[in-house]
Amino acid sequence: MTFFNIKVEIQASPNLVWSVMRDVERWPEWTSTVTSIRRVDRGPLAVGNRAQIRQPKLPPALWVVTELDDETRRFTWITRSPGVQVTARHQVEANGEGSSAVLSIQFSGLFGPLVARLTRSMNERYLAIESKGLRDRCESAPTSHPSERSGANARH
Repeated sequence: MTFFNIKVEIQASPNLVWSVMRDVERWPEWTSTVTSIRRVDRGPLAVGNRAQIRQPKLPPALWVVTELDDETRRFTWITRSPGVQVTARHQVEANGEGSSAVLSIQFSGLFGPLVARLTRSMNERYLAIESKGLRDRCESAPTSHPSERSGANARH
């Protein structure tokens, strides 16, 4: 298995969930799977932007945003190491009076299937922790996140 994903139901507006999700520098506040995120580029998160991410039990990695769409509330970023590419996708959808968030990670490249197999339990555990942290953060947030007050296209 080279693909891992999780879907979580969140009792918060899609715009609120999206604003929390795309505010990547604040992820360490709500998930223990991210020690730090340092954006390399200035300005709002955009395609081509890079971020140095540190996670427990993993080497630091430079992630590059390859897709970001505020209208459909989704973004994708990738990181590469010799023989492996990891693609992480994040999406928020309206679901009744709340939201659904889908987080996924996919391994490709010559050694992708091997790395995915060796890190399977950690990947599944990290996705579960991240989805729970996102849900808890959004459901305990005031009615609006600071970046939501100006809409989904708010600049952070």
